[in-house]
Amino acid sequence: KSSIPSEFHTELNRLAEVLKQSIKTKAEINGHTDSKGTETYNRQLSAKRAQAVANYLISKGIDKNRLIINIYGETKPNSPNTHPDGSDNTEGRTKNRRTEIKIV
Repeated sequence: KSSIPSEFHTELNRLAEVLKQSIKTKAEINGHTDSKGTETYNRQLSAKRAQAVANYLISKGIDKNRLIINIYGETKPNSPNTHPDGSDNTEGRTKNRRTEIKIV
């Protein structure tokens, strides 16, 4: 999914306030996926995830030119998608479905 769970709205609102107070600061939004699906699909999904966060921040008054979107798809997992025996690692895949934000 590319929608933002409501539990993250508080953090994104806090980020929007930080960006409003520091007008020279930018946010780098990095979209990621697990390894299920094709590379093309995962790149598109990670783009949608990152864009959803950008759209949220824009809706809070942040200029789109202060947002840098990076699309990684499945290329930068932070957890293994499979166990050492090759079986599916659902917990690892769940952790890889994410959007990371860095202040730059």
